[in-house]
Order: sequence, then structure tokens, then C-alpha cells
Amino acid sequence: MTALAPRRPWRGRWIVLAGIVLVGLNLRIAVAAVSPILDAVRVDVALTDTLVGLLATIPVLSFAVFGSLAPLLARRFGLEPTLMAAMVLSAVGEIVRSVTDTPAGFLGWTMIALAGMGMGNVLLPPLVKRYFPDRIGPVTAVYSMAMAFSTTLPALLSVPIARQVGWRLTLASWAVIGLLAVVPWAVVIIRSAVVRSELAAVLRRAPTQTSALAGRHRAQGRVWRSPLAWGLAVMFAMNSLNSYVVFGWLPVILTGSGMSAEAAGLWLALYGILALPGSFVVPPLAARMRNPLPLVLGFAVCFVVGYVGLMLAPLDGTAVWIVFLGVGPSAFPLVLALLNLRTRTSAGAVSLSGFVQGVGYALAAGGPLLVGVLYASTGTWTAVYAFLLGTVVVLVLAGVVACRPVMLEDTWGARPH
Repeated sequence: MTALAPRRPWRGRWIVLAGIVLVGLNLRIAVAAVSPILDAVRVDVALTDTLVGLLATIPVLSFAVFGSLAPLLARRFGLEPTLMAAMVLSAVGEIVRSVTDTPAGFLGWTMIALAGMGMGNVLLPPLVKRYFPDRIGPVTAVYSMAMAFSTTLPALLSVPIARQVGWRLTLASWAVIGLLAVVPWAVVIIRSAVVRSELAAVLRRAPTQTSALAGRHRAQGRVWRSPLAWGLAVMFAMNSLNSYVVFGWLPVILTGSGMSAEAAGLWLALYGILALPGSFVVPPLAARMRNPLPLVLGFAVCFVVGYVGLMLAPLDGTAVWIVFLGVGPSAFPLVLALLNLRTRTSAGAVSLSGFVQGVGYALAAGGPLLVGVLYASTGTWTAVYAFLLGTVVVLVLAGVVACRPVMLEDTWGARPH
């Protein structure tokens, strides 16, 4: 009797899974490691308020610019070598910025560190597609959780470590994760013939998670011609915009309503932790659904309830509003899963991932700044909430397009010869 699935589905892929998890654990470290010890950094590096604002903008811009470059580099040098170079780049940026004494040096090397992480953002989904086409949901959940931990760990550990060894060594120490992430991929490249042979043997009997959408497709095309790609990009953008706005402005909203700064910080920490359940649950669930639009609608409802609650009664039922707001951004792991579930090849996943994250981060970059302008010009949060609720509507409309059961290769148009 022929087996429908391999008896040892992970054989030959443990080293790849380790590499994926370590890269995921590194993708937010350079961002999250600074804010808990920012006061100490400002004293030694002389960062003004304006430069601190620029420091907060650099991550989104770096993710947009360097994420867009990742597909070009991957096609030229290969997925695995490009990812290794990105992790080394991130580690070098983290180490050098920790020893710089000038604002320009600190900001510049922060951008270098984030350049590597921006490329890693784009390269991970196609690597999941290449090595785990039969386990897209679970593996996406694993590395999404690793990304969530990469935001949470510095918030918990940076301050106590800095008290013992100083902020410079604290920032430099996080580079260890990026360097460790290089090791599994070096093994994969060195053993590429053996690993790929074992992988092929496993996948010959492993059903993919997109077989229901099989059909004829164009082998080559331009991703920007695809409605699916634009739907995912806008959905990603609106989700990211709301996440960055809440991270940047929630403490201001709560303290402006009369809450202490300490309590507001705890609510922000809870908001960040709530990314973990969605990262674990959403990708496998999406892999089982032909059209995951109901998930998008559920996340939109969470955003609406959270924003309306904060607008009407920020200090009454704060826990409820924060929980709803924390669940809303679970559209992020959904998009990561769809990057693979809506493509047939790793090449298609590279193109789609680069386009969605490049365009998405670029569109999201102005969100926190616009919120500041609206609040400064009106003196109230009413216009801000109206704007944010409007972005939730756009999120839903984009989700209608992004969640349709079609594949990128069927929608991106033929490339002219």
C-alpha cells in the first residue's frame, strides 16, 4: 500500500527548521532592543528628540527599501546565501552601533542592522515554501512566534542586563542570535546535495497545502500586475500601520486620560504579548481554509471594538480594549501564511513576499507621523480614531481581494518577450 504522507515528515529538515526559527528570532531584535534603554543611549550618543523620532521611523523605511531589494539579490545569489549575508549584515550593524559615539553613526549602523532584518523578512516565506510546502501552516506559526518573541525578549531582558554590563554590551549581545542563525544555513549550503536529496524523497509523498488551487499558470510574470499581490500589500500595510500607531501612541493616549506612566507601560507590554497566540493559531487555521476572509473580518471587529472603547472610556474597561487591540494585528501572520498558500513555487513566493512587504511597509511608514499631525492640529483624539477606523475599512476591502482562492501565477500577467 502506498503511503499518502511520509512516515518521517521532518527527516532531513530539522536543520532547516532550526535556521528558520533562529532567523525569525532575530528579525525584530535590533528594533526592540533600543527602546527599553533609550534614556541611557541618549545620554552617551546625544540623540535629540528629532533624532529619536527618526530612529523610530528607520525600521519601517529600512524594511520597505531593503525588503524590496531582497528578491533581486535572491535571484542573483540564491535564497540561502542571501539570507546568510543578511544575518551577518544585521549582526555587524548591531555590534558597530553599540560602540559608536556619534548620532550619525548610531543611526547609520542601526539602518545597516535593519537592512539585514528587512531582507530576512522577505526571504523567510519563500524558504518555508521551498523546504516545507507540506507544512506551511505549522512552520509559519513557529517562525511567527519566534518573531513575536524577538519583540518581547528585549523588553524583558534589556534593562536588567544593562544594569549589570552597560547599554553598549547589552546592544552588542543581541547580535549573537543573528550569528547563530547563520550556522544552520551554512550547513544546508555545504550539505546541499544531501539535504535536497533527502527533502525530495520526503516531499514526493507529502501532499501540499494548495492542491485544491492547482491549475495552469504562467511561469513568469510581473507581480505588480496581480490584484492578489496588491490586496495582500494593502492588507499588510493597514495591519502594520495600526500596529505601529498603537505601539507608538498607546501610552500617550492612556497617560493623557489620567493613567500613570507605569501603568500605561504595562498595558503596552500586554499589547505586545498578545501577538503570541495569533502567531501560533492563525497560520495553521488559514492553511485549512479555502478562503480565510472570516479571519480578516474577525480581526477588523477587534480593531473597531478596541478603538471605540478607548475613545469612549479609556480608563473603564482598559483591559478589554487592549485585549481586542492585541488580537487585531493577527492579520500579520495571516499574510505571512498567504504568501506561501497563494503561490506554487518558491520563486513566486520570493516575488510576492518582496512586493507585499516592500509596498506594505512603505505605505505604513507615514501612519504614526500622520497620527501625530492630526492630534497636534485638532487637540483631540477624535480625528485620530476616525482615521484609524478608516484604515480598518481599507483592511477589510483589501482582505476581500487577498483571501480569494486564486494563485499568484494565475494573476500576475505574462512577461513580454
